[in-house]
Amino acid sequence: MRLRLKGFMDLSLVDWDGHVVCVLFTPGCNFRCPFCYNTDLVLRPHELPDVPLQKVIDYLENDGWAIDGVAITGGEPTLWPDLPELCAVFKEMGLGVKLDTNGTSPEMLERLVGSRLVDYVAMDVKAPLVPEKYSVACGVDARSFLPKVRRSIAFLLRSNSVDYELRTTVVPGLHEPSDIRAICEAIRGCKRYVLQAFKPLGPTIDPSFSSLKPLTEEELKPFFEEAIKVLGQEKVSLRA
Repeated sequence: MRLRLKGFMDLSLVDWDGHVVCVLFTPGCNFRCPFCYNTDLVLRPHELPDVPLQKVIDYLENDGWAIDGVAITGGEPTLWPDLPELCAVFKEMGLGVKLDTNGTSPEMLERLVGSRLVDYVAMDVKAPLVPEKYSVACGVDARSFLPKVRRSIAFLLRSNSVDYELRTTVVPGLHEPSDIRAICEAIRGCKRYVLQAFKPLGPTIDPSFSSLKPLTEEELKPFFEEAIKVLGQEKVSLRA
């Protein structure tokens, strides 16, 4: 397997609602989101030590009695051609698999869902689906990515084979409530939309974002209200 794991969290209660999971981090990303705090995974993955897959398997077999799933995040996991092989390892162990993705590899997403190798998909929608907005949020020219992001969204919206959420990290100075409304107009019919507050958990790709004060729950309220106007309250949740 060419895919090299670069991080492993043996227990998480917050990465998949209702599940106790371990979290695996894959290296590399095709985005450079200025507010991203996984800077080493994105910019310098070659400097991080590998986490042997066997170490993860041994943990799950010997000490992971409480674990019912594995969350695979990054970086961007779908950049790796052998991601299905990794997912299959855990499915064969009887575990659920959650995938975090930016939606730029719809072919991989469709393959994983079609082969029943993932049980839950959390896809980031960084900004309104227009090049000028998306490029600022993802830190690269988004014109070549946006058709793929739209295809991934459309696939999830019509899929009956996998549970999912679409989510947006609300970043001070980067998003306005009207941006959330525009996103929601583009994802009408989605099963679940999650708004989450940006929290600088470490040095960010753009250092100026490291010192940003996260929005309070009260400050997030206008964003939440715009979302429920379009999608309805039952489909929108706030992860502060």
